Amino acid sequence: MQSKIDGTVMQMLTVFLNKGESLFTESGGMAWMTQGIEMSTNTRGGLMKGLGRSLAGESLFLTTYTSQVDGAWIVMTPEAPGKVVELDLKPGETWIAQKDAFMCAQDGVEMKMHFRKKLGAGLFGGEGFILQQITGPGKAWLEIPGETVQYTLKPGQTLKIDPGHIAAFEATVQYNIETVKGLGNILFSGEGLFLATLSGPGKVVLQTMPLSNLAQKLARYLPQSHS
Repeated sequence: MQSKIDGTVMQMLTVFLNKGESLFTESGGMAWMTQGIEMSTNTRGGLMKGLGRSLAGESLFLTTYTSQVDGAWIVMTPEAPGKVVELDLKPGETWIAQKDAFMCAQDGVEMKMHFRKKLGAGLFGGEGFILQQITGPGKAWLEIPGETVQYTLKPGQTLKIDPGHIAAFEATVQYNIETVKGLGNILFSGEGLFLATLSGPGKVVLQTMPLSNLAQKLARYLPQSHS
């Protein structure tokens, strides 16, 4: 299975399929495709797994696209301006991603809900308790608003991050929340009470524009109703 990512601000993903190869995505994820590809929509793993995925920001039903011919291709497009991130997962390799990040994956990849167990991380981590867990083997693609940057953290190396900027990270990375020190920093820095910490070893993907920040900025210019 081959793929390519085109575009800058509004990227598109093209996946090339040979006969028998399959790709699955959330409902409505496909933009256009060639002839010779069959669609099959179901809960993929049963109703309970489907409900879990819906809590993690994806659709209850997933659609699988299977090529009946060699040389077919299918195009996926993101829902917001940003980047498409490709993960090439080894057997058992797991990434944790923000809600609604999953775009599509090769058949064989498992995508399910990930429950953030620590109370502080769930309450103040920017994305709540429910995230997405993506496990190989196979390729998976994420759609991340804004630009992205990837870091590889060494054992014990830690980044302090505004929680909304965390897009995805390997399961080997430790995620925690710490309070901002200093009353002046809390009141006037604009960073709030809490910062997230990501500690290695492992890879992390950060985003420049959390969708919630964009929504807040645009809300200032929307007409307001007055009673």
